Amino acid sequence: MATPRFTRLVADIGGTNARFALLAEGSETPQQESTLQCADFPDLGAAAARYLQAQGTPPVQEAAVAVATPITGDRIKLTNNDWSFSIEQTRKMLELDRLVLVNDFTALALSLPLLGADEYRQVGGSLPVARTPIALIGAGTGLGVSGLVPAGESWIPIQGEGGHTAFSPVTPRETEVLKVMWRSYDHVSTERLASGPGLVALRDALCTIDGAAPPALTPEEIARRGMNGAEPVCVEALEMFCGILGSAAANLCVTLGARGGVFIGGGIVPSLGSWFDQSPFRARFEQKGRFRTYVAAVPTYVITARNPALRGVARAFS
Repeated sequence: MATPRFTRLVADIGGTNARFALLAEGSETPQQESTLQCADFPDLGAAAARYLQAQGTPPVQEAAVAVATPITGDRIKLTNNDWSFSIEQTRKMLELDRLVLVNDFTALALSLPLLGADEYRQVGGSLPVARTPIALIGAGTGLGVSGLVPAGESWIPIQGEGGHTAFSPVTPRETEVLKVMWRSYDHVSTERLASGPGLVALRDALCTIDGAAPPALTPEEIARRGMNGAEPVCVEALEMFCGILGSAAANLCVTLGARGGVFIGGGIVPSLGSWFDQSPFRARFEQKGRFRTYVAAVPTYVITARNPALRGVARAFS
């Protein structure tokens, strides 16, 4: 069998991880996938160069990269890590003919039509309505939001920053959390609470409200203690996180008219497994007043595919 000739590089850059892969000539299927830690490199160029070196320096001519930040010009500054770089300077440094950048959740949205039935699981709702908008939301280092709007036989991805909409509490306890957050921020976005750092902020705010001062915990530790019931405040924080995400997903659903379904990506929810399915997420999703019947019919799906955004960003070349 002939060795594939890799001519394109694809990458998905988040707040914590930088995922890279190669595309063989004439293919949109990522191969040679590898994940690097963003903190180990000063910028995209350095991380990409290390990855390509590890792959034997293939003759890459083009690259498409998804980044967790708005793209408004040549200078890119990631929202949730320290990377800052010029698109054009990075293209020259890597000796590429073309370097395309897209938002990370735009890339993930582009992957949705490519997912197999075994790469997501349904959590509530009924059947999707064909050729209607599809919503996408996901919590990781930040809170990503996107979607797909049907256009003939294809789809148009939404490039937005909906994670930075203002957080709106639903319960008295959430109102108390918001008051604590206002001590540090004049604008408390949904991302401040529905993300990895947000899970920490929720737990710390709840401790502040209750007059407790426990040791610091990572998002992973809070999630683990919340799922196994080892610490009541972690249980409350994790349940509140899921409820807030449910409200945010429902807001996105009615905003887009996403009767085609709401997909949940990011690193946190898939890691919660079946615990998430019984969490407050779906009840809060359906807590929509006069539109309860509307959202109750909309299916919500947890994406379980491995690195699906790499498949989506491969479509950015076209």
